[in-house]
Amino acid sequence: MNGSKRNYMIYGTMLAVFGLLMWWVVRMGEAYDTSDVVAVRHADSSVDLLRETLASNLTHPVPLLLLQIIAILVAVRIFSYLFKYLGQPGVIGEIVAGIVLGPSVLGHFFPGAFEFLFEPSSLVPLNVISQIGLVLFMFVIGMELDLGVVRRKASETLVISHASIIVPFFLGLVLAYWVYPEFGAHHAPFLSFALFIGISVSITAFPVLARIVQERNLGKTPMGMLAIASAANNDVTAWCLLAAVIAVAKAGDAVGALYTIALTAVYILFMFCLARPFLRKIGELYNKRETVGKTLVAFIFLVLILSSYITEVLGIHALFGAFLAGVIMPDNLSFRRVMTEKVEDVAVVLFLPLFFVFTGLRTEIGLLNTPHLWGVCALFIVMSIAGKLLGATLSARAVGESWKDSLSIGVLMNTRGLMELIVLNIGYEMGIIPGSLFVIFVIMALFTTFMATPLLSLIEKLFARESRAKRPAIHRYPRILISFANPESGPVFLKLVNLLYGRMIGGAKVTAVHYTIGTDTSPLNAYDYSKGSFAPLRAEADRLGLRIDTRYRVTDRYVEDLRSLAMREHYDFVLTGAGPSFIRNYLGPVRRTPLAGAEYRVGGLLRRRNWLFPEGLSPDKSRILFQSIPCTLGVFVNRGIGTVTRVGVMLGGPDDRMLLQYIRTAAERIEVELMSVDPELDLASEMTPSGRLTLCGPGTPLERCIEGKQLVVVSYDAWNHLIRYARPLLDALPSFVIVKPRQDAR
Repeated sequence: MNGSKRNYMIYGTMLAVFGLLMWWVVRMGEAYDTSDVVAVRHADSSVDLLRETLASNLTHPVPLLLLQIIAILVAVRIFSYLFKYLGQPGVIGEIVAGIVLGPSVLGHFFPGAFEFLFEPSSLVPLNVISQIGLVLFMFVIGMELDLGVVRRKASETLVISHASIIVPFFLGLVLAYWVYPEFGAHHAPFLSFALFIGISVSITAFPVLARIVQERNLGKTPMGMLAIASAANNDVTAWCLLAAVIAVAKAGDAVGALYTIALTAVYILFMFCLARPFLRKIGELYNKRETVGKTLVAFIFLVLILSSYITEVLGIHALFGAFLAGVIMPDNLSFRRVMTEKVEDVAVVLFLPLFFVFTGLRTEIGLLNTPHLWGVCALFIVMSIAGKLLGATLSARAVGESWKDSLSIGVLMNTRGLMELIVLNIGYEMGIIPGSLFVIFVIMALFTTFMATPLLSLIEKLFARESRAKRPAIHRYPRILISFANPESGPVFLKLVNLLYGRMIGGAKVTAVHYTIGTDTSPLNAYDYSKGSFAPLRAEADRLGLRIDTRYRVTDRYVEDLRSLAMREHYDFVLTGAGPSFIRNYLGPVRRTPLAGAEYRVGGLLRRRNWLFPEGLSPDKSRILFQSIPCTLGVFVNRGIGTVTRVGVMLGGPDDRMLLQYIRTAAERIEVELMSVDPELDLASEMTPSGRLTLCGPGTPLERCIEGKQLVVVSYDAWNHLIRYARPLLDALPSFVIVKPRQDAR
């Protein structure tokens, strides 16, 4: 304390001395002021000056750009959450947010705010930043592209991907021929116009497709892998085709574009034959190091920017160069994952929303102001869907896929999303696509992407007759499902199941599922997580001599997915975990002031919705699981469990007799004490005490009963009793598992 006082005295003395010295220098300097200009101010001049300063600062390019970014990020996050809540990819919400901030909604209903926020002269910086974001995003897409998958399924993907391009491309040319007199005759030659229409209806949004496959847990299925490989092949082909289309559009005819196409082909060969082997060597060197140095990161960015610059100079757009730079990155997955983590968050979270809003500023739905234009829009949507769906579905069926998988592939290949918007913006900037047609294509991109998830669910229902069989007869050995969050907790869950089931665990079917919360997770990261999440669990299973089945899934709907899995595969026992906040949310803080109460309510709302602080299983979600899962359900709360030698079993009433089987199993190896929250429940008549099984005597406080226990098995009825009448006891519980018996067993 004395040292702190001395330091504060030194600090105060320093401020006083140097403050006086600076005041003296300023006063001396004023003596040399020979200015004859004397500013005369009124009494309220300071307020006016402040108002003028604030107004000038608000319209300055930098504050205005920052305000635009703030508005864009807030709108994008809101709409992304809403569409994810509806079971749709978040990218649809981001595109809709761009339209809402554009002239179609904000400009129509609040023209003053729209003119202030998106004043035309202020859009140049926004456009430049959004283009930089697109370059980074296309680099990430190139890195996420696994050419190995394409090669392994080369024959199937060649047929499916190119059929899904050729058929809609042909229909696009037909549409171009029909609408050219009205929409294109005054903007571009027919060849350029037709080629852009064709590429616009034939492209597939690989990132959207990959995330839908990931969200629906189809990544390891033959259909999911074939869909991803086909989309990857489609993406490569479509971008090469787009490069040729841009070259033709700029040259004016196919012959004039041959020089550009030839130079592009030479550049592609250079990247694959020379640059890629060199980068592979770098990747091998990195594989022997723990971190990626700043020098290597700078070099990779230099490759990205140089590739984008060369393709822009060649006349085929910088995005193609960024995509190509991502494709030739080393195949080392850890290298790609690290680079993706460094680039993706900034590109997707910050820069990409700027592109969506900039597209929304060009999308004025009011341009479709006649029934005829809406009819043209409907025709474009129908022809686009028909071309993709027929081309992909029939080609998948032709290579030997079932009708269910073929239809699913057709629906997935129909997603256009962001890739469509990129093509549209290129065509719009080149003056080939007019504003009204631009709006039609944006609506088509939204519609085709929005329909993917509902159609996939419909296909599953239509072909689900074989899986609708009734629950099979009671099997000899139990079927157990473990759901854990942290990889380190997997072995603890397995030990707990082994404790509860004893000798029966040897023949049980044990399935372990790990969910990554957040469908924005990169497919590269998801693949890495899926490999590492089960390593500790498998080691423990080998030690116990158990065979386990592992599942991995990325989701935003943990409770719904766990419930669906448990019911679909008819498990007897489901064990899931809850974080430290599980009990804290039940207890709640002491609200001494209205502000503290409001703060708690806001925090609780954010936690329940998982908007900012995604945590473990919440009380609300646990209640949903207890009410909706028909099999035996256990919710495990780990409070630092270690070696288990003494277990308490807390019953709530006569319906909890089913838990006695776990008691008998556990009492074969460790000490078990039986207790009840219902004084009228005669435990002695239910089970005769033995050497390792004892009863907590009637009238003994529960606090005394749980002393010295490392684990308490609490029945669901007993848990509800504690919540209502003995909340202070919750903090005294050691690690515990709440068990609700199977509904038909109660």
